[in-house]
Amino acid sequence: MAENKTAAVLVVGLAGSGKSTLMNALNQYTYDNKKMTYYVNLDPATADVDFSANVDIRDTVKYGEVMQKFNLGPNGAILTSLNLFSTKFHEVVSLIQKRKDLEYAIFDTPGQIEAFAWSASGGMITQELAAAFPTVVVFVVDVPRCTKTPTFISTMLYACSILYRSGLPMVMALTKTDVKPAQEIIDWMTDEDKFNAAIDSENDGSYFTDFNRATGSIFSEFYNAIPVIPVSGRTGEGVKELLAKIDELKNKPRMEPIHDKEQAEE
Repeated sequence: MAENKTAAVLVVGLAGSGKSTLMNALNQYTYDNKKMTYYVNLDPATADVDFSANVDIRDTVKYGEVMQKFNLGPNGAILTSLNLFSTKFHEVVSLIQKRKDLEYAIFDTPGQIEAFAWSASGGMITQELAAAFPTVVVFVVDVPRCTKTPTFISTMLYACSILYRSGLPMVMALTKTDVKPAQEIIDWMTDEDKFNAAIDSENDGSYFTDFNRATGSIFSEFYNAIPVIPVSGRTGEGVKELLAKIDELKNKPRMEPIHDKEQAEE
């Protein structure tokens, strides 16, 4: 990996998780604290960007035109737009590399998480960033949405798969703490007994009760490996701590990502 002090940050999360609001809070904090930061929007379908984007995929690829030209649905058009943009992504990397004063280059990814996390174009973008900069994934967790154990487990499955897919250091941003405190989620990640008690309180006698219990037990090593930072995009609480954790993680060695192994086997 080339020597570069700039940390590349991929902000990933499900639609409605508070990702865009967090991006706005990051934008405001880095501006107020004179931290030179480059912002990139990778979501071709968003109507509005809540932060000042230095590079915006929508300036290069027109989502609506892609949908009409190739007769695609919404998700297909997002994927195709990313495919088209990824062929020129080296130009974005070059722009960032020329800015020697940058502390961060922060990328907002599509809310349709699978279009980025499990696509060839998403993999290409991730690999190009990781080859040029110390790169960290911020996985955004919607705290109010995860107050039920099935939703919590499904969100953790997404996070775990992205971790192993990318091979990059990850921090979880537990968002919307101004609406719902994050302590219950943190307790579930650090105390298996508390998580099992929550499962018991929701027990409906279905298969999913046993599934959630078994999955939660398996995830204990994953929880130990991933730092969590409670944040509020509305109030800005936790943004300073999130950036500090990114600074810590950017020097962490990268593990071999799954798709690299798949390519080697082919």
